[in-house]
Amino acid sequence: MLELIILFKIANATNWILTIILVLVTGIIGAQLAKNQGGQILKKIHIDLSEGRLPGEELLNGLCVLIGGAFLIAPGVITDVLGLTLIFPATRIIYKNMIQNRNVNIFWIKE
Repeated sequence: MLELIILFKIANATNWILTIILVLVTGIIGAQLAKNQGGQILKKIHIDLSEGRLPGEELLNGLCVLIGGAFLIAPGVITDVLGLTLIFPATRIIYKNMIQNRNVNIFWIKE
């Protein structure tokens, strides 16, 4: 609901066409960013596996990028901000630390 209110406010401050363009452009840019980051993460996972290491850190990066990409494709300003922070490595660290510090079991497997 909050997303719609923000989009309506943007549309009223500018116009509907500009708002629709904004939503489309952020979706396209988000998909491209997610693709680029995802490709880099897959390369790092492959390197880790070929060197006999478990790619735990990179799997967590991949999960963040996947969720961030989905947020960027979804229309809305709040989801765009969350998506960008999940995709950029510098801000992705915040989410990774939250997951690791809270001992969140992201795969629902009991150890």
